[in-house]
Amino acid sequence: PCPKMAAKPKWHKKLLIFLLSSFIFSSCLFVSLHQFKTPKPEHYNSNPSAQRARAGNTSTPPKGEHRLTILLWKWPFGQHFNFINCSELYSIPDCHFTVNRSWSQKADAVIMHHRDVCGDMEGLAKLPRLPSQRWIWFNLESPSHSPNLGAMGNLFNLTMSYRRDSDIFTPYGELQLLGQPQPLSIPPKTKLVAWVVSNWRADSHRVKYYQELKKHIAVDVYGQHHLPLPWDKLLPTVSQYNFYLAFENSQHEDYITEKLWRNALSSGTVPVVLGPPRENYERFLPPDSFIHVNDFASAEDLARYLWELSGDTERYQRYFQWRKWLKPIVGAGWELHVCKACHFLQTTEARYQVVPDLSEWFV
Repeated sequence: PCPKMAAKPKWHKKLLIFLLSSFIFSSCLFVSLHQFKTPKPEHYNSNPSAQRARAGNTSTPPKGEHRLTILLWKWPFGQHFNFINCSELYSIPDCHFTVNRSWSQKADAVIMHHRDVCGDMEGLAKLPRLPSQRWIWFNLESPSHSPNLGAMGNLFNLTMSYRRDSDIFTPYGELQLLGQPQPLSIPPKTKLVAWVVSNWRADSHRVKYYQELKKHIAVDVYGQHHLPLPWDKLLPTVSQYNFYLAFENSQHEDYITEKLWRNALSSGTVPVVLGPPRENYERFLPPDSFIHVNDFASAEDLARYLWELSGDTERYQRYFQWRKWLKPIVGAGWELHVCKACHFLQTTEARYQVVPDLSEWFV
């Protein structure tokens, strides 16, 4: 039988009265202090603009408005693009984007793309800057391809990258939850395994693994020095294959790129991944949506599994069940990334912070 509940001691009522009184006092104190809180900058309350900001005309915001101004220090990799109206993506006022450095002493924030500034850190450190101006370190490359990280300490206020623990999270892709389940649709499969690779390095881990894998299963390789494949033919070509080798050029936390999101998932094939551990992939994807090379003792074992799976329609289709409720979205486009910075700056309370050791965190 359940034990009988003991009678409540007299001090119980006193304790409740004390806690209630403390809560009321704290609430009144919070309201009083809140009235004297420093107001947010004016641009946090600006009106949304319906105008589309273009790269060639971004020196001056429209008259009569005060918008958050973001200076893009350099075009990423020299690639020019059109800024878009961020209010069309988020329920926020649009930002004023510019690449005109005359705004360097007036902009609310400055975005600096790592690969375009890493060679002149001394020059950056000497630049005058407003005390309230936030410098944003932007990088989509892995640590293996991000030189001079050690010189980045105590320079930036915010991080923007594919890492989930960045201040501004800009992944290569994400899954969108559908409003209702969709019927399963798998492109017809007539071929076995494909791999598209542009940066071929014979001594890299992924090439060495491929060399072992091809001994046991045929792999069609596309890209430079291999089978030609125009960019606009990539998805329809890969969609004909049962499997796609989404092999990253280096293995780092959260470094899961368009090789998986675009080449594999958007084409409707099953990705075979080589990158961070399976647990890392499962932060972004259902566990039954991909095949990880680490799940097999050898490349030969993996090849055997792919052979068996390709001949078993029921088992193969299990790798597509998640698509009934989820849709892969490729996070491509520099203009979308800078809009995420616009959104962050307007929805996150401004506070001073500095990244003391960027290299220690990122590597």
